[in-house]
Amino acid sequence: MSETAVDKMSFEEAMAELEGVVGQLESGNVPLEASIALYERGAALKAHCQKKLAEAEEKVAQITTDGDGNAAGTEPLDRA
Repeated sequence: MSETAVDKMSFEEAMAELEGVVGQLESGNVPLEASIALYERGAALKAHCQKKLAEAEEKVAQITTDGDGNAAGTEPLDRA
């Protein structure tokens, strides 16, 4: 298991590690204390992935299109 700080990981890195954590937990071959640590790491990785996805959704929501439906740029979400 990587000791990289979760908040420094890319979405892809966090997702790959999360898949590894889930695999280890599902195997049932991990001692209780290690399972707890894995679960905590997995929860942090899951939260980080959800945050990264939300950020990506915001960026996609900002994309504007022209009359033909082609991407024409971005706009701030907070148009007051």
